Amino acid sequence: MKINRSFLELNLAIIFLSTSGVFGRPILMTPTLTIWWRCAIAMTIMLGFVKWMKYDLKIKRRSHYSIIFISSFLLAAHWVSYFYSLSLSNIAIALITLHTFPAMTAILEPIILKTKFKLYHIGLSLMIIAGLYIILPKGEENQHIIPGIIAGLISALTYALRNIYTRKVITDYNGSVMMLYQLIIMTILLVPFLFIESNATFHIDWPYILGVAILTTCLGHTLFVQN
Repeated sequence: MKINRSFLELNLAIIFLSTSGVFGRPILMTPTLTIWWRCAIAMTIMLGFVKWMKYDLKIKRRSHYSIIFISSFLLAAHWVSYFYSLSLSNIAIALITLHTFPAMTAILEPIILKTKFKLYHIGLSLMIIAGLYIILPKGEENQHIIPGIIAGLISALTYALRNIYTRKVITDYNGSVMMLYQLIIMTILLVPFLFIESNATFHIDWPYILGVAILTTCLGHTLFVQN
């Protein structure tokens, strides 16, 4: 039953995570402001949920502070670069480049976590890279989407690194609690952009921001971290 439940939750997580492009593409705010509002709203919801469920919010070990901070910084970089990819190209390009993260994870995880390389993981990674090369548009008429591709690959890299670092401590925490930690840190890290960006308080795409905060973040990322 545990395996079946984990499989179901992981598939639900992928469905919810896939809403990021649908909700994110129509948002007119800059990526940094979009992510700040996303984090602030999701943080508020997650805090209420964690308090309601009476989960333990205490950080277990001193060494976990740095790991949680690094994983939060990487998640913020992942979200911001992904939204830049959306704005510089389109949903298809952003999603295709983002989903190279399993290949990056297969290569980086053994190095960072000091585990054994698995040959079939390397083979699958090479297949993903080859598939990416085949699928992505080429030619001079498509040169304008190159910045979007680069932003998408940066998003994939930071997402892979975030997942690896989170894995170091996730067994000690509930998935909702870990997500709340990261949302709090990201909200604080992105506060300066409220003052740097001129349209911080004048134009907020509420329906799309709420969609990406609730469905993509609170449901999708929490379920993904949990599994």
